[in-house]
Amino acid sequence: MSGKPKLHYFNGRGKMESIRWLLATAGVEFEEELLETRADYEALLQDGALLFEQVPLVEIDGMKLVQTTAILQYIAAKYNLYGKDLKERVLIDMYVGGTSDLMELIMFYPFMDAEQKEKQLNTIVSKAKNRYFPAYEKILKQHGEKYLVGNQLTWADVHLLEAILMVEEKCADILTNFPLLKDFKTRISEIPTIKSFLQPGSQRKPVPDEKYVQTVRTTLQMYFKVSPK
Repeated sequence: MSGKPKLHYFNGRGKMESIRWLLATAGVEFEEELLETRADYEALLQDGALLFEQVPLVEIDGMKLVQTTAILQYIAAKYNLYGKDLKERVLIDMYVGGTSDLMELIMFYPFMDAEQKEKQLNTIVSKAKNRYFPAYEKILKQHGEKYLVGNQLTWADVHLLEAILMVEEKCADILTNFPLLKDFKTRISEIPTIKSFLQPGSQRKPVPDEKYVQTVRTTLQMYFKVSPK
């Protein structure tokens, strides 16, 4: 295995999207091997590539990596997006943990029925407004820098921008009372590699549709019923 990283996942966001974001931010070109059928998934199982019988799977630097957090930590460290020391890294992990919790609520959303979706949407908006975004607004204010950690771009910044955009897809005016997050969103979105990733035609995936939901359900029928976790 050599050359570009190869990503094995469905043709949609899910757990792989944050990996796409981080590679794109680092300016790393990558290939995707899309899982479209149950047979595609079973081939990976039979190959022994899925250590815990789960995707995402990323082939990079001669390794076959699974477990989303481990993959993201490796990419962040490899491309200088993981802080300068242990204290910065633990802050990055902590902030990413918060955005991951929020994003997970959104990842579950497409797999719910209509009644569940209504409740979940209220939960997403409420937690964004009252728990998560106030925390990141406070972090930016107290830190007094352009970024969440230190004085340079890190994985935490990339993850927060991804989370903001995901929530805005559910509630367009979510940042009304968060001026520092508004400025943060504009500033980080203008970083050249990120700006390119946000353009039409990039490898960024769209909001999950019914085709994506059905593909995931059919492919992972033995492993989950509600969410692509």
